[in-house]
Amino acid sequence: MKRRLFSEAPFGETVTALMEECGLTYRGLAVATGLSAGYLNHLVHGNRPVPSNEVIAGLARALGVEPEYFREYRIRVITERLEEMPELVDRLFRQLAERGGE
Repeated sequence: MKRRLFSEAPFGETVTALMEECGLTYRGLAVATGLSAGYLNHLVHGNRPVPSNEVIAGLARALGVEPEYFREYRIRVITERLEEMPELVDRLFRQLAERGGE
C-alpha cells in the first residue's frame, strides 16, 4: 500500500506508524535522532507536547519522510504565514463566520 503524501493522524500515531514501517524501536529512533528513548515514548503517548519544528525535522529525516508529513508541522507553518498576512486572516474569518450556520 502506498503511503499518503501527508499524515492525517495525530503526531503520536504518525510517529508510531512510521517507526513500525521502518522497523525502528524507541532506542533505534533515539540513536538516529539524538533524542532519548524515554522522551520519544512520552511524545508518542501524548505525555509531552508536540516538539518544535526542528525536532520534527530530525524525526522526519530518521523516519524517511519530509517534515510536512506531520499534520502539526503543517499547522504551524500555516499559522506562522497567517500571522504575516493579517488581511488574509480577516478574509478567512469572515468566510468562516458566514458559513457558521451550516
